[in-house]
Parts: sequence; structure tokens; C-alpha cells
Amino acid sequence: MLSVVVHALWGVRAEDPGQLAERWVGTLDGLAEFGSGDCTTWRGAESEDDLSAAPVERVASGVRAYVERTNTEPDAPYIGYTSSLWSGRLETVKVTVGINAGGSANRVPDSCVVALESTAAPGSVELINRSSDVLQLLAGCWGPDWGEAYSREEFRAVKTEFGLRATAPRGGRSVYLSPGRAALAAEGLPGTYTRTATGGLLVDLTRGGTAQPSVESIVEMNRELHAAGALEPLPVPFDRATF
Repeated sequence: MLSVVVHALWGVRAEDPGQLAERWVGTLDGLAEFGSGDCTTWRGAESEDDLSAAPVERVASGVRAYVERTNTEPDAPYIGYTSSLWSGRLETVKVTVGINAGGSANRVPDSCVVALESTAAPGSVELINRSSDVLQLLAGCWGPDWGEAYSREEFRAVKTEFGLRATAPRGGRSVYLSPGRAALAAEGLPGTYTRTATGGLLVDLTRGGTAQPSVESIVEMNRELHAAGALEPLPVPFDRATF
């Protein structure tokens, strides 16, 4: 099975279910646009692979109701809201979107993760080819500190080389850097550079899905970004959302 994960992470940013739902809907709408019909109907994680389960309505009120229904604990405003939706055509691609966000706790980072899984031939699934576009979508919807798109092999290579914790900033086949990190980014990395409207930077080693970067080139990108100071961890406890 081919699998690519797109991950965005940020520090503490307290938000209520309504605010989170607005960000959710932007994410789901963007994935629907990218996915050529694979991501138009979304269901809760508890109904995994059950295509007969009732979908979650892709509007702010529907997503908010789902977030509230799956986060009934009284401490959710402190520890954050955790929810997950999935979509896709099981014979081609399955997409899972999960968040852990909105809490005021200053030691647990917030995140949004999109998992793209396919049993189809490599290179034939548009969403996987456009993983850097998915990362740019998350950057626009969630305002993260950093983000990356990676395969399992790419993740392990970077983790092994640098000994990083799961929440430590890093890059995969593409990397997103918030404005403070982007200002320190190395020039001349072997990929395309895209500036976001807010001043962030997306470096895409796949060049829009047209190239398959080597693990060595991904490790080298991380080495250069670390050397430039663009991948320094946020100080804990968090007192900000971004670098």
C-alpha cells in the first residue's frame, strides 16, 4: 500500500469548536477540490470503512456538531479537541483527516494530520501526487508553525539521521515553514519555493508531483535547514503558536 502523510503542527492557540469547524470546512473543501471526486463525502472515524454510515455534513454547523459530539469531556477546552474524519473510494484512495487542537494547555502542541493511502499503482492517484498542495492547504487553513509531507521511509530516514522527537520540526518530500522560520531558510534547496500570502514558505522537492526525491536529498534538505536555524523547536511551555 502506498501511503503519504501530510502533517502540520503549531503551539498553543485556544479556539472553540465553532472556530475549529471553520478551519475544518476549509480543509475538507480544499481536499474535495484536489481529489477528483474522492473526497466529497466525509464520515466519522468511528465508522471506519463503512460506506453506509451517515456522513458528516460538510458545513461549519455540521462539523461543529461532530466535534462537540466526539469531545464531551469537560476539560476539552484545556487539553484540546480531538476529531477525525475519513473519505475516499476504498478501491483507489482513502483520506483521513485528524486534528488535536484548540486547547489552552501550553505543553501539548496542536496538529492537523492528513493520511493518504492507496492500493492503486504508484503515481496514479492525484491526491498523493499533490501532497505538497495538501500541505499548502493546511498552511492556509490552520496557520501552523511548520509542516511536512512524507512517506514512512522518508520519515524514518530523517528520524534516524537527526534523532528527532515526533513533534520536532523537520521536512519530508516537502516542508512548510511559518514566516519566522522562512526568514531563516537556506537558499538553493533542490525544489520549488512557494511563498504563502502570510509570508510562510513551502519548499517542495517533488516539484509539484513531477519528481520523486531521494531519501538522501530529503536528509540533506533537513541538514541545511537545521544549520540555518529554520528548524529550531518552539520553546516549551508554549507561549505562541508559531516560531
